[in-house]
Amino acid sequence: MKKYFLLLCLMVNACMMAATGVTYTKADSVKVVTMLANGGKEYAKNKQLNLMLYYGKKLQGVPYVASTLEVNKKEQLVVNLRQLDCTTFVETVFALTLTTRQGSVAWTDYLRNLETIRYANGKAEGYTSRNHYFLWWVEQNKKKGLITTPMDDAMAKRVASGKSLPSYIRKQIINIDYMSTHSSAYPMLKGNTEDIATIAAKEKNSKGKTMYYVPAAQTGLSKKYLGLYIKDGDILAIATKKKGLDTTHIGIASWEKDGKLHLLNASQVRGKVVLEPMTLQQYMKKHPTQLGVWVLHPTE
Repeated sequence: MKKYFLLLCLMVNACMMAATGVTYTKADSVKVVTMLANGGKEYAKNKQLNLMLYYGKKLQGVPYVASTLEVNKKEQLVVNLRQLDCTTFVETVFALTLTTRQGSVAWTDYLRNLETIRYANGKAEGYTSRNHYFLWWVEQNKKKGLITTPMDDAMAKRVASGKSLPSYIRKQIINIDYMSTHSSAYPMLKGNTEDIATIAAKEKNSKGKTMYYVPAAQTGLSKKYLGLYIKDGDILAIATKKKGLDTTHIGIASWEKDGKLHLLNASQVRGKVVLEPMTLQQYMKKHPTQLGVWVLHPTE
């Protein structure tokens, strides 16, 4: 009886959301509510449960598919748990985590959290409202109190006081313009001069901003060093040398039994969501354009 009641609530909530600009399938909504119900039970039994890793591992095996948000002529909130890229994987896990921490198993609450995470000011108000660059994603979600950046904050204070950075941390100066200079690569941006201008203005406003990162060569350090700033379940964004971009990949930090840091991610190379068997350092050695990782801590 409880199961049928849950499904009834799901259908009612789905109908309520149908008119608000959400793209999803019944399979997506059922999976979200089922995961929330199971995760909520586990969290009730163990408040120390790392929800980012819990939900991230539950999505292992989901196929990697790029550009799953580019499916409409006009921007809508897209929910797709059948296909994930690196960003939608992290956003899905984060939205599930937030919803569970709020004590909810409701589809509508999940949608609200996903929209809050994905868009500037928490609202899907056109294509340019999406946090396209990860710098924007970080700034917006820090402003909303959903994440903290302990490493960045500590390094900024250190620099301001005249101290040098530790050997295992570096500073990245942001200079993003890839979207406005490669607009034809973005289906919803191509030929849209107004949106291109809006994106270009936002890119210009971000020029010169900084983020601190752990260099690729130092990501193999033990918890003794990196554990001060990188915790299980933290969001790791891979900073890049590629012109016009800030980051090229994101995932979730997992300290494994080998004592090393690994990445739980939607992997284009593996073709699915996977806990990378290589250490993060080994992984990054295979990608010479990767500078290192930003560290973002979901607020608890």
